[in-house]
Parts: sequence; structure tokens; C-alpha cells
Amino acid sequence: MNLLLAREKPALTLSVLVAGSFAGAGIAWGLWINSLMILFDGAYSMISLLLSLLSLYAAKVVRQPANKAYPFGRAAIQPLVIAVKGLAITLVCLVSLVSAMYALWQGGRPSNAGMGLLFAAISVVGCLAIWSYLHWVSKQLQSDLVVAEKRQWFMDAVLSAAVMLGFALTVLLNRSPWAELAVYADPLMVVLVSGYFVLVPLRMTRDAIRELVLAAPPRDLRRAAESILNEVELQPIEVRMTKIGPYLVLDIDLPASQAATFNLVRLALYRRLSQLPVRPVVFLNAISDTEYAWQS
Repeated sequence: MNLLLAREKPALTLSVLVAGSFAGAGIAWGLWINSLMILFDGAYSMISLLLSLLSLYAAKVVRQPANKAYPFGRAAIQPLVIAVKGLAITLVCLVSLVSAMYALWQGGRPSNAGMGLLFAAISVVGCLAIWSYLHWVSKQLQSDLVVAEKRQWFMDAVLSAAVMLGFALTVLLNRSPWAELAVYADPLMVVLVSGYFVLVPLRMTRDAIRELVLAAPPRDLRRAAESILNEVELQPIEVRMTKIGPYLVLDIDLPASQAATFNLVRLALYRRLSQLPVRPVVFLNAISDTEYAWQS
């Protein structure tokens, strides 16, 4: 666990520093060249910065040991942070979408396409570099916070690539007989990009909320856990499982006649479940024949 935190914190710290740089540059550059698209990119980076700081805090708090105030630990902070990230990014996309549609209705928005193309190209290279690093880190350790951060940078990289393509087309349009239409290119890019990207944070939020309400874990993880239960040759009365942050929680009802073997069963389960990309937490409950008949 200490090794996980030691690798997770530098990755999230680097994400914070780079996000801050992109945020400041994007907002300043967008105001300079009067580009709504670059402003959207800068605002997205600013939100990314604030959310990355939140992820750093969550990475520290979520692994603190349980105490009297938090008898079950703070694992729920992780999906809570991810849900906040998803909602914040969704809000940025919706506000940008409305602003761009208003600009189109007002007759477009002229901008310096050449300078916009330069900024977008720099942004693509930077975003892909950070995404590649976080992707490598996520392969070394299983951290939902790093994975969420990686998705955030991937969205930013694709966004910047779309911006770059849009500005390249705008440059070509300015040199064509339809140059008067170039004023619509910048807000139209924002409409297309923000309208598409709003789906990604919505899915992120949905998955995080499922964890907060103790829903069943993702299908692949659930099937892997069920396969391990079969390998241990348990005959449970009922198995309940959920994923909360970095933990997979299993609450298993077994016949009271097997109570003498509970310690061996628990050790076997922990040994097998440690192969999964989560930390297992196993509860074994002895159910008497009377209770079993009543539940049935």
C-alpha cells in the first residue's frame, strides 16, 4: 500500500502541474486571439487542475486506516471524487455548448486561425505525453484515481486534436472563395466537441455513483470473483459483493455447519482474490438451518 501511494502521488502531482500550465496558457491565448474554442480548452484545463488537486487529496485520505470516527475507513471518498470530476466536466461541456450556439446565432466569431492552430498542436503533444505517462503508471499499479486522471487527459488530447483539425480547416477556408464562412468555424467546433465529450463524464459519474450506492461491481470483476469462489469450492447460501474505491467487498452467507473451517476458507479467499486489481474484504456469516429456512 505504501508503494502504491509512493507511485500514485508523483503521477497525480505531475498531472496537476501540467494542467495548471495548460490552463493559464489556454485562457491567455484564447483571449489574445479571440477564440472561443481555445478558451473552452483553457477552461477545461483549469477544471482539470482543480480536479487533479482533489484527486491528490483523495489519494492521501482514502488509504488512511479506520478509526472511531470512520470505522469502515474512507474508501467511499474515491468514487465521490470521481463523481465530482464527472459532474464538473459535464458542466463545462454544457456551458461551452450553450455559449457556442449563442455565438453561431449572433453571426459567428472571427479569430486568428493560424495562432489557434499553433496552440492546438502544442496542446496535442503535451496532452499525449502526460496521457502516455499516466497510462504507463496505471499498468504498474491499480489505481482508480490514476485511471480517471488518464481518461481526463485522453479527453483533453482528443479535444486538442479536434481543435487542431478545426483550425487547419479554418486556415484553408480563409484561403478559399468561402472565406466569409470562416467566422462560424470556431463556435461550430465548440458545439461539435462539447456535444460529443459530454457523454464521457456522464458515464464516469454514473459508474462512481453506482459505487457510492453499493451496487454490484463491474461485470468483469464480478465474474472473476465468482470464478475464484468456485475454485475454493464454497457452497454459499448467498453471496453479496460490491466495489468501493480500491476495495472489493464480499459478504458471504455459509451454513453454520461449516463454521469450524471459516478461518481456512477466509485465508484461501484472500490468497486467490489478491490476484484481482482490487483489495479484497471478506465477511463470512454463519447461517443456521432455521435462519436458512426463514430466508428461503
